[in-house]
Amino acid sequence: MTTTTPFPGIAAPFLQGLFRDGVPEDLRFEPMQGDGRQDIDIHRLYTTAQTGSTGPSAGIVRYHPGASAAPHVHPGFELIYVFDGALEFDERTFGPGSVIVMEPGSTHAPASPAGCTLLVVWEQPVARA
Repeated sequence: MTTTTPFPGIAAPFLQGLFRDGVPEDLRFEPMQGDGRQDIDIHRLYTTAQTGSTGPSAGIVRYHPGASAAPHVHPGFELIYVFDGALEFDERTFGPGSVIVMEPGSTHAPASPAGCTLLVVWEQPVARA
């Protein structure tokens, strides 16, 4: 896993400013079903329905307070950007501005005791660990 806090470089003002005033009211979220996820919603940006069954997908992901996901493995890269709140796993806490890169073959079980909003890009669909 590679992490950077806060986000470096030229994209920082863009990413940090996306939800400066909160998540826009017109974004439609739906529950993330299956794979041991609890109290997690997603606004899908693109999906495997568009990219193929083993293709990439991305979304704005909202963990409600106390939300968690079961341990899962990443067959491809996963990129996470934390807009607000805090995401926890592997005894680490990632706050606003954090970038997390999960490498292929990595496993984690993320949770958010207080809730958080993330941009998540999956290179390939995840699998249960």
